[in-house]
Amino acid sequence: MKTLDSIPTSKIQRATKLVTTGAKVGVNYLKYYGDKLVNNEVDAKARLNENNAEDIYDGLKQLKGSALKVAQMLSMEKSILPAAYVEKFSLAQFSVPPLSPPLVSKTFKKYFGKNPNEIFDKFNLTSVNAASIGQVHKAEKDGKTLAVKIQYPGVAESVASDLALVKPIAIKMFNIRGKDSDKYFKEVEDKLTEETNYVLEIEQSKEIVKKCKHIPNLKFPEYYSEYSSDRIITMDWMKGEHLSEFTALNEDSEVSNKLGQALWDFYMHQIHNLRKVHADPHPGNFLISKEADLIALDFGCMKSIPEEFYIPYFELAKPECIENPAIFEKKLYELEILREDDSKEELVFFRAMFHEMLSLFTQPFHGEEFDFSDDTFFGRISDLGAKYAKSSELKNMNGNRGSKHFIYINRTFFGLYNLMHDLKATNVKINNFNNY
Repeated sequence: MKTLDSIPTSKIQRATKLVTTGAKVGVNYLKYYGDKLVNNEVDAKARLNENNAEDIYDGLKQLKGSALKVAQMLSMEKSILPAAYVEKFSLAQFSVPPLSPPLVSKTFKKYFGKNPNEIFDKFNLTSVNAASIGQVHKAEKDGKTLAVKIQYPGVAESVASDLALVKPIAIKMFNIRGKDSDKYFKEVEDKLTEETNYVLEIEQSKEIVKKCKHIPNLKFPEYYSEYSSDRIITMDWMKGEHLSEFTALNEDSEVSNKLGQALWDFYMHQIHNLRKVHADPHPGNFLISKEADLIALDFGCMKSIPEEFYIPYFELAKPECIENPAIFEKKLYELEILREDDSKEELVFFRAMFHEMLSLFTQPFHGEEFDFSDDTFFGRISDLGAKYAKSSELKNMNGNRGSKHFIYINRTFFGLYNLMHDLKATNVKINNFNNY
């Protein structure tokens, strides 16, 4: 893979890159208008999506940082984005161009004050894994094989400006209106800023290992503060396949169930017992060991769940709450899904919309076990997402609704559901977290 000798770090450089990308998208639309006149419109639209996805991703991967992280987040929204975008943006999870070896040395010297070979016995300047915020190198120290994650230059300083550049796209995509919309972008900005704080990530990583290491079939690396800094993290090198690579070939249902149970227990223990969750459940953050254990990595994105959100959120997962109109509506107000300034039409529409969505999405919580290999269940979720994505009625209403905590908690559940489905886990015990 081609390496990068530099990354745009100033606001002007990064804005210029996005403007250039926008111009390419404009040209793609001009081609589309001509294409659909002489060819099938469905095929023409598919080609437009493929071209736009490729050009947008190519622009973002040069920037790295928050802009690319947003693409990674959107790749998990399979019911919102066309398949071409999901496929291309999912590359941001663990496959983007790495920094060149000279830039690695320069970056390491800047952040640590020393060259890598002054700290480690061996250090491979060629990255083994590059993602949106940092890249990983293999090293050795005192007989231990280590993974050293180095943050890209300028990422921490450009979070706010990057989000300001992508904000207009997000507002249009999710139909957000009103003066209160800033709370959503501030939530994302705060979380992305936290992800660039590697000292915080080390603390969070050690905490999650300590509090979750008792869960069966779940493994973590050890983290080394003495070889880490505010822009560098050193941990054990963990051997295993990326979860997505494993699921593409695995045909052992017993192993699928074992891994699925470990993954589900990991998340339910965090959510219900710790009230703080690893809110970045994409395949690049999980490995499968040779012994078929689940290895969890990368705890930069942790979401605390306040009690005032936790209680009504999980009460809405209960069938008796969903089927009681008075209680259901009360919880929608508590979670800011319904608003005091809603019109009568908005109240009727969103009550019905969320009743339909929650009746489906909360089904895993309605029994003691659930089959996450059920294609019918996930097909219905996809169809429902497509239905509302195309809804002209929804497009005419204010999409600015719901507590800010929905952003990362819903992201966690969408990601978790997708991973469980990829694993094809069946007979998953839903309430195992009570044992921990």
